Amino acid sequence: MEAEKAGASLDSLIAGFNSRISELQELVIARNMYPASSVTDLTAVDAAVKAMELQVQAIKDRVRDETLAIPKAKKLIDASLKQQRKLKDMSIYAPTHVPERMSMLNLDTNRCLFPESSQQNTGSGIFKLEEDPAPPPPPKEKKGRSTPPLWFISAEELDSLSSYMRGRLTLEKVNAAINDMATYAEANYQLIAAPKKNVAGDRWEKALEIRDIAMHEAVKGKHFFLETDMKGPSLKLDNTGKAILTVLRHLGRVSETRIGHHRVIILLKPH
Repeated sequence: MEAEKAGASLDSLIAGFNSRISELQELVIARNMYPASSVTDLTAVDAAVKAMELQVQAIKDRVRDETLAIPKAKKLIDASLKQQRKLKDMSIYAPTHVPERMSMLNLDTNRCLFPESSQQNTGSGIFKLEEDPAPPPPPKEKKGRSTPPLWFISAEELDSLSSYMRGRLTLEKVNAAINDMATYAEANYQLIAAPKKNVAGDRWEKALEIRDIAMHEAVKGKHFFLETDMKGPSLKLDNTGKAILTVLRHLGRVSETRIGHHRVIILLKPH
């Protein structure tokens, strides 16, 4: 269709040039009646006609190139539309918010467990391994103590909730909170596994509490964090944080129990 429109426009342009050439030819015939006085004018007319012929030829070449490029452009558009449909189908199964937590998680863990080393590294601007003494071997992981997973929720799950329960929560807020929960659980596991000499003195008491809680039957072998761990950046102990926990509990991502004076939130695998 575009090629036909371009051809029609070119035909119209050529017709205009042909009309103009005919007029010039008539003028030449008329002036031939007085050849002695019209040589200069005829030279100018001839130059103008040749210039127009060159312009017409350039336009033809341009139209031909554009016509040849149309099929390639159509193929490119079709491929782009197919790729767009594939990406749209893939986006249904991917969470809209996928935070990068590992670098910040390792940094926060190092600051909690190795405050002196962290301060030295901050001053130098890079992280270096101490040569003396040799670092102790990492503690063996117990069964069920792998890295806390990130079980994000989907838009369909959030939409399945009642508007009263969902409130003003968005998919991004809830998934960012899930990322925070995995960070809290990882920090608690590191606190459990770390030897006493690698735990700062002001955190040793919490480490003992966390270890006692980890031995409780309801928590044993599971990833968990305490309500008091909810200090952001996305999940805090406020009305929004409580609403997020309610939603995640309803969707089967977490469960809660009370051990001593602590409220313990346990990460669950979605059904």
